[in-house]
Amino acid sequence: MNLKIEIDHRSGFCGGVIRAIGQAESYLEAHPGSTLCSLGAIVHNEEELSRLSQKGLRTIDNLSKATEGPVLIRAHGEPPTTYKLAEERNIEIIDCTCPVVLKLQKSIREAYARVSEKGGRVVIFGRIGHAEVLGLVGQTAADAIVIETPAMLLHALDCEVIDVTAPVEIFSQTTGDPATFAEICRILRGAMKDESLLNVHNTICAQVSSRHSQLSEFAMSHDVIVFVSGKFSSNGSVLFNLCQSVNPRCHRISSEAEIQASWFKDGDNVGVCGATSTPKWLLEKIAVVLGSFKTVS
Repeated sequence: MNLKIEIDHRSGFCGGVIRAIGQAESYLEAHPGSTLCSLGAIVHNEEELSRLSQKGLRTIDNLSKATEGPVLIRAHGEPPTTYKLAEERNIEIIDCTCPVVLKLQKSIREAYARVSEKGGRVVIFGRIGHAEVLGLVGQTAADAIVIETPAMLLHALDCEVIDVTAPVEIFSQTTGDPATFAEICRILRGAMKDESLLNVHNTICAQVSSRHSQLSEFAMSHDVIVFVSGKFSSNGSVLFNLCQSVNPRCHRISSEAEIQASWFKDGDNVGVCGATSTPKWLLEKIAVVLGSFKTVS
């Protein structure tokens, strides 16, 4: 079976992930034989985590499990309580929080200071429980409202969890879906008693935002799409759903072992793409495997 394979050159790690992984590798290279603890998975990709684990990177879920040496804070960022706890326990921090996330955290702190004095609210569009969102909510002493969908917003408005007569400032998780965020802002704007009370902050990372239109074009221009991302990647889920919405022959995998030859027909033009947490080397590996297919199973 002959397949035409093209890798989406825009897919792959975002700048924040590249920076975090680079700092982790630099530390491990400078301290051969040592282990570096990452507070949470440095990237939501099982294949990349396995590669980094072989170099000495260990993932922990709380600071109490930290061994000797520093603890790396990943690109997602952490709430202020994490830094306070690290200081109390004399744990050195290698802070790899993405600069875009750091800027967003600062904006949310400032917004919370403004609205809390007037009985207002900070609303965050994002996935409940996501590492970045937890860090953002932490900037408001856990007082922000997290909204995942338009339906959740409508419920919050019906229950008067959001006071539409008081100031509201809304932000998005940096990897949020631009279309859903726009719809949520539209609903919230229409619900406010005075539109001037609403302050909308466009905080979706520009690199992520531009990926949506680019990826739609890429998905539509191929017969089949093989979308590569970690099982727990929030950005991966958003981008895969986008690809599938414009190309039904779209398949999500996390490794080459999940590829099925039955997905393809002879002569298919196959596009290989992925999330901002998908390494380039994995996309290239998948392309090589696809190029080796000879028959349909």
